[in-house]
Amino acid sequence: MSPRPSGPRTGGLALIAAYARPHRLGIGIGVLLGLFATGVTLATPLAAKWVLDGLGAGIDLAGPVGALVLLLLVGTCAGFAQTVVLGRLAERIVLDARRSLIQRFFRARLEQIQRFRTGELVTRVTSDTVLLRAAATSSVVQLINGAVALVGTVILMAFLDGVLLLTTLAALVLVGGLFAVFLPRIGRATKRAQDAMGDLGSSLEGGMRALRTIKSSRAEDREIARVTASAEDSARHSIRSVWFSALVWAVAGGGMQLSLVAVLGLGAWRVSSGELAVSSLVAFLLYAVNIIDPITTLAGAFASIQAGLAAAARITETSHLELEDTARRPVAESRRIDRDAPVLSVRAVRAAYGDGSRDVLRDVTIDIPRTGHVALVGPSGAGKTTVFSLLLRFLDPREGHLELDGIPYAHLSIDDVRSRIAYVEQETPVIPGTVRDNVLFRVDDGTDDEAWSALTAVGLDERVRSFPDGLDTAVVETSLSGGERQRLAVSRALVRRPSVLLLDEATAQLDAGAEAAIQEIIAETAATGAVVTIAHRLSTILEADQIVVLDAGSVRDAGTHEELLRRDDLYRGLIQALRIEARAETVDRFDGADAATPVPS
Repeated sequence: MSPRPSGPRTGGLALIAAYARPHRLGIGIGVLLGLFATGVTLATPLAAKWVLDGLGAGIDLAGPVGALVLLLLVGTCAGFAQTVVLGRLAERIVLDARRSLIQRFFRARLEQIQRFRTGELVTRVTSDTVLLRAAATSSVVQLINGAVALVGTVILMAFLDGVLLLTTLAALVLVGGLFAVFLPRIGRATKRAQDAMGDLGSSLEGGMRALRTIKSSRAEDREIARVTASAEDSARHSIRSVWFSALVWAVAGGGMQLSLVAVLGLGAWRVSSGELAVSSLVAFLLYAVNIIDPITTLAGAFASIQAGLAAAARITETSHLELEDTARRPVAESRRIDRDAPVLSVRAVRAAYGDGSRDVLRDVTIDIPRTGHVALVGPSGAGKTTVFSLLLRFLDPREGHLELDGIPYAHLSIDDVRSRIAYVEQETPVIPGTVRDNVLFRVDDGTDDEAWSALTAVGLDERVRSFPDGLDTAVVETSLSGGERQRLAVSRALVRRPSVLLLDEATAQLDAGAEAAIQEIIAETAATGAVVTIAHRLSTILEADQIVVLDAGSVRDAGTHEELLRRDDLYRGLIQALRIEARAETVDRFDGADAATPVPS
């Protein structure tokens, strides 16, 4: 997880302003509609005073009553229009924020985005942007309208009676002081609640991914307790925020109700003494009642802004992510392709994940011929996956360089490199969508014939034809077995076969028949192009033309299977372990078969 920013409040305000800025016109219209509605509200008590004064003077009340009705209608229409304008605007701001985050997450450098848990990223796109919505639109308008309504009400109250105004202002000062105490706590509680929500999302997602393991281990109760604990933590912080919000509203409402009682008692005494007209007292009381609305409006706006600042602070935590410019070439100078050079070369590379971390590769040099099968082997943590990350430009080396067709990566864009490489990762994720979407994922203009050809190559065509909708069948992880998902991922790499095929143990979850089909594909591809595999299966290693042995981040040795067996103790140990594993698999596949059946060496 990345470090949290040191100034979330300043950064949060800047982020809210950035999302609101493109919608200045809409916000301005909302403010004007709100001010118009506020003006109508301010004029209503004066119209009521006009009616009351007319009763004593014996004048026709049609005009004053008509004015009151007109003010009511106009104010209602203005409030409706403001709600519609701000509602549409709020959803557009949420959409802008989500678009920005989605692009940032997908375009960020892999090593940086993987420092965040998936559930936290999802929470930032979903619930955090909703909190940002109110802070960027309605809260801003409510803040302006509430302030104008409050000031206007105070001015008109001063016009009616200064003594009663002082009583009301004393209550306002008390309420304002309590606001200053409670509002920051709302923001902190909301921030903690959203952080806890991210933890809940991560816990639930991890549990759902490992559901088979959880059930087979009879660990349902433990996982339920773990995820529920995250939910309870989120609820605890949310309830704390509710408490502070409730206190703000209670202070606002209770304080003003108390001031109303004081104004009524003092006003009645002044009327009885002849110092104040009854109509003025009624109008003042209406203003005293109305002043509760701008105060509660301001309280709600401040609370929403605090929640929005908390959400903005969480969104800002991802602002440091460095985005990949996949089309930019670091060096403008162009270089010619060297057809005699290896298709890929790693030259004296030193690499690490993150600044200040230890090197995971040290002085690694590997050449990938234009044709043939190269297998990377070694114990866990040897650096095999890091080599793939370098080849695909998920990671840049600290020292040394890489070449494609003899051209240094510095002269190539990320698209130049990745367009020449197809990659099948070990976990073989299923892409949301249909079978067609999955198979043709690497190409924009793929055809059904290409999809069926790739599926046939991996022996998955009959399975797909058995689906009710064929290629149009929606794919979810539970609809395919692990081996079928792996074959689907391999088929994705076979559409318009690229110059280089990178396979992170593509046969790990396959049965004997499917494994043989994949080995045949590797052999066919290696005859015309380059295949590089991270190998954990004996069959994959035995089929390789060249084997590179990695150990503790360095190249220990390289050669054929027979050469390495003769001269490398580590390699012999790895092969012996894989032989034992292969014999165990043979027993599992062929119940009752002779476990001592020799394995080719």
